[in-house]
Amino acid sequence: MYLLLPLLLLILHVSPPLEVSGVGVNYGTLGNNLPPPKRVAQLLQSTLINKVKIYDTNPEILEAFSNSGIDLIVAVENSQVANVSSTPSAADTWFTSRVAPFIPATSIVAIAVGNEYLTADDDKLDHNALIKAMQNLHAVLLSRGLDRKIKVTTPHSMAVLAASFPPSSSTFAAMLLPTMTAVVGFIADTGAPFMVNAYPYFAYRDNPKTINLEYALLGNDNTSTSVVVDPKGYTYKNMLDAQIDAVRSAIRSLGFANRTIKIVVSESGWPSKGEAGEAAASPENARTYNTRLIERAQSSEGTPMMPKESVEIFVFALFNENKKQGGASERNFGLFNGDGSKVYDVDLSCQFCSNGDKLGFGEKSLGVGVNRGPSVWCVAKPHADEKVVQAVLDFCCGPGGVDCREIYEEGECATSGRIHAHASYAMNAYYQMHGRNYWNCDFKGTGLVTFSDPSYGQCRYAQQ
Repeated sequence: MYLLLPLLLLILHVSPPLEVSGVGVNYGTLGNNLPPPKRVAQLLQSTLINKVKIYDTNPEILEAFSNSGIDLIVAVENSQVANVSSTPSAADTWFTSRVAPFIPATSIVAIAVGNEYLTADDDKLDHNALIKAMQNLHAVLLSRGLDRKIKVTTPHSMAVLAASFPPSSSTFAAMLLPTMTAVVGFIADTGAPFMVNAYPYFAYRDNPKTINLEYALLGNDNTSTSVVVDPKGYTYKNMLDAQIDAVRSAIRSLGFANRTIKIVVSESGWPSKGEAGEAAASPENARTYNTRLIERAQSSEGTPMMPKESVEIFVFALFNENKKQGGASERNFGLFNGDGSKVYDVDLSCQFCSNGDKLGFGEKSLGVGVNRGPSVWCVAKPHADEKVVQAVLDFCCGPGGVDCREIYEEGECATSGRIHAHASYAMNAYYQMHGRNYWNCDFKGTGLVTFSDPSYGQCRYAQQ
C-alpha cells in the first residue's frame, strides 16, 4: 500500500491524460427558434458529445458551458480577422475582452481564426491577414502561459485543394501555395491541428452519375461499385477517408512529410431536406451518414494512408438553422429542431452521463428522485481511459478519504465490471466533500460536472 500511494498520486497529478475518442459538434446560431445556450449546455452533458465548436465568442454560450466538462472551440469571425492581424495589441484586446473572462471555468481548447477564410466569396478578405492573425493570437496565449491549453488554427474548405482525386497526388491550389505554406508551417510549429470541412454530400450532389451513393454515405462495402482504388494502391471504401488523405497529401507536398500534423474534420454532415434537385437530401440518408460519422468519430480508426492515426470529427450541425442563407439544404443539416426534438433518430446517448428515459437530445426525464436546480454532481467521462479511471477510483477510495462501501459487492451501487460507474460514485463523493469546486471534478481530465442526477434504483449519489 505504501508503494501504491505514490504511484497513484503520480498518475493523477503528473502524467498527461491518455487520448480517447469523443464526438464533437458544431453549434451554429443562425435561427430564431433555438433554445437558450444554458439549456443546450445542460442537455449536451447527457450525451456523448465532449467538444463543441462555435462560430464566434458569444458570451452567453461561453458562460453557459462553464464547468460543463465539455471543451469549446471559439472563433474569430471572418470580418474580425483583419483587426486581429493588425497589431499584437489588437489581438490582445480581442482575447482580453472575448475569451479571458470565461477561463478557466469554461474549457476553451482552441481558437479558430476565420472559417473557410481563404475560399470565402468575399473580395475584401486579405489572405495575408490570416497567418498574421494566427501568429498574433498565439503570441497572446504564449505571454499568458496558455499556448499548451489553447491552440490557434483555421478551418479550410476542400476548395483549398487544386484537386482531391486521386488522394495520393493531391496538392493545394497554386494561388494559395504561399499562404498555405505559412499556415501549415505555423500549425506544425505550434502543435495545432489542421482543420478541414469535408462534405461528401456536396460532391455526390454535383456528380450523382459518377459517385456511388453508398461510397458518399460512409459505406463500408467491398463491392467494386463502391470502392475506389488510388493509383498508389490505397483502397477507399468511403469518400470522407479519401478527402482526409487528399488533404494529407497536399500537406506533404509542401515539404512537411516528416512533421507531425494532426488533421481534424471540423465540419461534416448530411442535410435532411433540400431543393427539388437535391434528392439525396433526405432524413434517411442524413440518419445513415451521421450515424456512421458518429461511429467513425468514436473509433480509433485512421485512413488508408495513415491507418493508425485516429481522426477527430465535428458533426455539422447541432440544430437546423432557419435563418441561414442559401438553399434549403443549408438550413437543414441539424441533428435537432429548434425545440430540441430530433430531426431523425440518431443515438447520442451516453451510458455513464445520466440515466432514465431520454427526451430530445439527451435530456433526462423528470421523475421521482430527480433533483433539478442548483444541485450538481461529478461523474466519469464515458470515453475516459479505463486505466486512468481505475487510478482515480483507487485514489478516491484510498488517500482521497471517500467511503466506498456502496460500490463493493454488497453495496447498493455495486455493478460488476462497470469501472466507470464505480468511479463516478467515488468521484462524486470526493467532489461533494471538497466543496464542489470545478477543479475537484477534474481528475486529470476524466471528470464531468453534470446537472442530471446520476442516481439509479437504490444507488443514491451524494449531493449538497
